[in-house]
Amino acid sequence: MANEAELKTPAPEAPGPVRLLRQIRDVMARKGDAQERLDSLVDIIAANLRAEVCSIYLRRSGGSLELCATEGLKAEAVHATRLNAGEGLVGWVAQTARPLSTISAQEHPAFSYRPETGEDAYQTFLGVPILRGGRLLGVLVVQSVEKRGYREDEIETLQTIAMVLAEVIASGDLLDTVALEGIELRPSRFETLQGRAFAGGIAIGTALVHKPHVGSTRLIADDPDAEEQRLRLALGQLQSDLDRWAERDARVGAGLTGEVFDTYRMFARDPAWTGKLFDAVRSGLTAEAAVERARNEQRARLTQTRDAFFSDRLHDLEDIANRTLRYLSGEDTQVELPENAILIARHIGPADLLEYGAGTLKGVALEEGSASGHAAIVARALGIPLVGRLDDALDRAEDGDVVILDGESGAIHLRPSDEVLESYTARVALRGKRQAEFARLRHRPSRTKDGQDAELMLNAGLLVDLPQMGATGADGMGLFRTEFQFMIAEQLPRLEAQIEVYSQVLDAARDKPVIFRTLDLGGDKILPYVSSERERNPALGWRAIRMSLDRKGLLRYQLRALMTASAGRELNVMFPMLATVGEYRAARALALKEFEWARSRGRPVPDKLNIGAMVETPAFAWALPSVMGETDFVSVGVNDLFQFFFAADRDHPRLTDRYDALDPYFLTMLARIRDICAEHGVPAGVCGEMSGRPLEAMALMGLGFRRLSMPPSGFGPVKAMALQLDVKSLAERLQEVIRSDNGSTREFLKEYAAQSNFSGLTHWQIG
Repeated sequence: MANEAELKTPAPEAPGPVRLLRQIRDVMARKGDAQERLDSLVDIIAANLRAEVCSIYLRRSGGSLELCATEGLKAEAVHATRLNAGEGLVGWVAQTARPLSTISAQEHPAFSYRPETGEDAYQTFLGVPILRGGRLLGVLVVQSVEKRGYREDEIETLQTIAMVLAEVIASGDLLDTVALEGIELRPSRFETLQGRAFAGGIAIGTALVHKPHVGSTRLIADDPDAEEQRLRLALGQLQSDLDRWAERDARVGAGLTGEVFDTYRMFARDPAWTGKLFDAVRSGLTAEAAVERARNEQRARLTQTRDAFFSDRLHDLEDIANRTLRYLSGEDTQVELPENAILIARHIGPADLLEYGAGTLKGVALEEGSASGHAAIVARALGIPLVGRLDDALDRAEDGDVVILDGESGAIHLRPSDEVLESYTARVALRGKRQAEFARLRHRPSRTKDGQDAELMLNAGLLVDLPQMGATGADGMGLFRTEFQFMIAEQLPRLEAQIEVYSQVLDAARDKPVIFRTLDLGGDKILPYVSSERERNPALGWRAIRMSLDRKGLLRYQLRALMTASAGRELNVMFPMLATVGEYRAARALALKEFEWARSRGRPVPDKLNIGAMVETPAFAWALPSVMGETDFVSVGVNDLFQFFFAADRDHPRLTDRYDALDPYFLTMLARIRDICAEHGVPAGVCGEMSGRPLEAMALMGLGFRRLSMPPSGFGPVKAMALQLDVKSLAERLQEVIRSDNGSTREFLKEYAAQSNFSGLTHWQIG
């Protein structure tokens, strides 16, 4: 930010910015005419910065900049002088979104002479953009007769003033003033933000920007004893409210209470966290400052991991801290929702979401989030669509904006045009009819048009997922992830606690099969009670079966719990992330040893034990023939296999859509796995996101897979597709397309689906 010329005259010391900002705040807090307040602002800024001129230019809806207030220029130029985008020094600042300082304004190549302003006498020019969330609202300018350069600290002071101006202008009642009619103080253009869908559905409503944090400028306590009492009361209120939320909502179910809120309440009562707060207060900080300090320390520690699960736990901690700050401020945590509210937030915790969801909340849009996060779990339980990973959502959305949230494609549309709104209104109506059609299919056998039976199964990992068995009509659980119970605990879950969870899963499935995946831990899924080292590439590191075989006691402990819970029933267990035949054989030997140990001592054991292998690495896909006589079933973990096949992180934003699951070479690998299993009479299935998308599921069935395990949202569309599919016809044509080496098979499958006229499915489901 260097000046254009060397300093000609020493500049006076910059005024204290705190005093100036307080004056600005006081002016904007006044009641009365908006123009008078703008005029007062430029007077104050000019006086404090010792400038003869201070002017505020605001952006009009067409992109031009209008002089809306000035001290020093001619009064008749206000609301009369307008500069087009990029015109003059003011336009240059707006276009580049950077400060401009020059000691000879009229000699600058971007200068544009406007005689009506009377600025001929002023040589020195300093302009800074007025930005809010990266969006230009206008330009703030100071000018002087004297040729002098502005120091870096003076430029920064003016930038700080511009930042404050952006907030007070955009959030105040200036929006409604006649004098500023046509000024774009808030976004008005139609924008689409693309993210990822974490809870399905489509919602049309009004934006409500989540404001989780209550700031405080008071850091030093006047009375430490009083601060300690305030903190104690706030924590008590926090814990009481969490208990109330855990018990009150029958719609969410016991599974959510048992998993999500036990974790959440554990953080709120964590002696390490509360102890830090009280220690900080006793050292002389206010209760608010103590909460801020403890949160910063936790954030610094937990942000060292890239794992999504621990990111979600960080969000839990931040949400708890924010709620504590709100209790300390006396602010009511209940928020009055606009009709059809769609919540826009960076992230949100389960307690806040439940409070919002108890009203008229129609959807949630997050800048962060993950499919396994607590917000997504609660949203799915409440039937609220949720989209995450939306960059700059908080900057682009304003309270009151019309929003369309698409939980199918993972996008939100801000301030949509009438045409887009009309299209989505029709989609919402069609979706309602389609969901009703899917519900009618729930109890129909999953049999294709040409009479081939399929098994459509559920992916699960928490007790909250169990009610989906009945809701979807699933044929069983093709994947139950067992690690979540271990990850939310501060110490290794007791044997009895593990047995209880696995028993509930089997009870919910009744006579339908459940396939348990043993622990997929390690890498960045760090357990507090297991020592580990930070890894550079955790997805390829010490995780899953590698960790389990190195810590055999942990694996045997889990296998013992699974066998006890499965007493008198069938137990299906499989091992994740296998890379070699030796790994599978070692894990299988441990399972058989545990089974024999229990039976020899008269302990409860399953009526039947089926041991399976997960194919998630290309290495094990090639080694598969060697274990065919030793495995009872095979499950292709298509999510990991896909990313290892293409050597591409599936969660990397630049790589998400770079490679296609319907690539013919990837399908060739899947076909080889299926053929090997068929040759040896070993059942083979696929679990992962690919199974839950109709077009991809169609390809899998065309390759010969009949057991597909998927998220709950995929059941209706996949079942509707399967019931109308002639598998034999598809298989013949699909093999021809794969062998032709003409690129992705996606276009062929879309064309095949269109020709087959699948009723109940629409172009965005099969496209």
